[in-house]
Amino acid sequence: MNENKKRVVVTGIGAITPLGKTVSETWEALKAGKNGIAPITLFDTTDYKAKLGAEVKDYNALDYMEKSESIRTDRYTQFALIAAQQSVEDSGIAGNIIPERFGVYFGVGIGGISTFETEHTKLKEKGPRKVSSLFIPMMIPNMAAGMIAIKHDCRGPAMPAVTACASGSNAIGEAMRLIRHGYADAVITGGSEAAICPIAISGFVNMQALSTAEDANAASLPFDKRRSGFVIGEGAVSLVLEEYEHAKKRGAKIYGEVCGYGSTCDANHITAPHPEARGGAQAMMDAMREANYTEKDTVYVNAHGTGTPMNDKLETLAIKKALGDDAAKHAYISSTKSMTGHMLGAAGAIEAMACILALNEGIVPPTINLSEQDPECDLNYVPGTAIKKEIDLALSNSLGFGGHNACLAFRKVKS
Repeated sequence: MNENKKRVVVTGIGAITPLGKTVSETWEALKAGKNGIAPITLFDTTDYKAKLGAEVKDYNALDYMEKSESIRTDRYTQFALIAAQQSVEDSGIAGNIIPERFGVYFGVGIGGISTFETEHTKLKEKGPRKVSSLFIPMMIPNMAAGMIAIKHDCRGPAMPAVTACASGSNAIGEAMRLIRHGYADAVITGGSEAAICPIAISGFVNMQALSTAEDANAASLPFDKRRSGFVIGEGAVSLVLEEYEHAKKRGAKIYGEVCGYGSTCDANHITAPHPEARGGAQAMMDAMREANYTEKDTVYVNAHGTGTPMNDKLETLAIKKALGDDAAKHAYISSTKSMTGHMLGAAGAIEAMACILALNEGIVPPTINLSEQDPECDLNYVPGTAIKKEIDLALSNSLGFGGHNACLAFRKVKS
C-alpha cells in the first residue's frame, strides 16, 4: 500500500436488522446462531410461493424522528436514518468535525419499492390526483444519503451506491477511498433496504431466485446441497469511517481499520456470476493486496453466501483462486445470511459489521443449518456454532446482479 495514503478506521457502528434493533442485539444473535427468518407479516402471502422473510420487528421510527418526518419517508430511509443516528452517537463525532469535511456514502439496492407499489396502486384505482406529492422523494434511492446528510450537517460529498447486492460494500469502499485520498475527514456509510413487498417478492420468485421453503430452518441454506434460493431480508447498518489521525487526535474509540477494497465487474451476465468466478476472485485479490496479505495471516471471510445454487459454488471457487487452494482450506468462512436472510443493499454493511466485531472479539459467527454440505463447496464454513479464533485479516464479499463484485478488508488497528 502507498504509505502516502491516509489510513481509515471505523469509529462508530449502528444497526437495525432482523436480529435486533441495535448493534449489540444483532451481534449477540449472530454469535448465538439465532435465525431471524420467519413467515412474512408485512403482507398476506397466501397467493405467493415465497412465504418467508427476515423482517425488522417492532421498531418505532418515532424513537428517532418526528412523526411528520416519518410519514414522509420510505421504510428503507427510516432504517438508514436509525442506523446512522446510532453510529454517529457511538462515534462521538458530532461537534468534532468540520461540516464541509463530513460526507455520506450510503448504499441501497432498490430504494423505495414499497412506496412505488403503494402509489402505483393509487394511480390505477383512484386516478392521478391521488398520487402523493411525496412519491418521488420517498422512492428515489439517493434519499437515504440525502436525509442522513441533512440530519447530521454533512456538507461534504453525499451520494448513494446502487450496485444491487454489492451496494453496501461499494458504499463503504468508496467512502474509504474518499478519506484515503484526502477529500473528507469522516464519512457516514453503510447500506439499507426494505423490499419485502408483493411486487418485489413476485419478481424474485418468478426469476427463481427466492427459496420457496416454508420451514425457516430449511430456507436460507448457504453451501448446503439442499439450497434452492435466498430468503429476502431488510434493515440497515451504518459505519462512521474516519481518518486515523483525526480519530486519534480527538480520542475516539477505534473498532478497526478498513485496509483494503476491491471493486470489479464480471462483464458477463445480468444475473449469473461468471462461470470461472473471475470478477469475484479479482475483487478479493485487489482487497488483499491493499491489506498487505501474507500467508501467515489467519483469515476470516464473510462470504456473500446467498444460498443460490450458482453463487455458493462459484464463490467457493473465487476464494480458492484468491487465497490459493491450501490457504483457502485453512481460512474460516461463514455466511451470516443463513441468519439474516439476504438484506440486498444492506447485506454488505451488516457483513462488514460482522467482520469488524469478529476481529475485535476473536469470535467467528457460524453458518447455521449447514447439515448437508455440498461437495462442490468444500471449505470450512463454520457450520452450526460460532468458534473462538483470533483473526488477523477479515474479508467481506458482496456480489450483485449486473456482475458487480466488491470485497472489503479489515484489520485490527496497529499504531
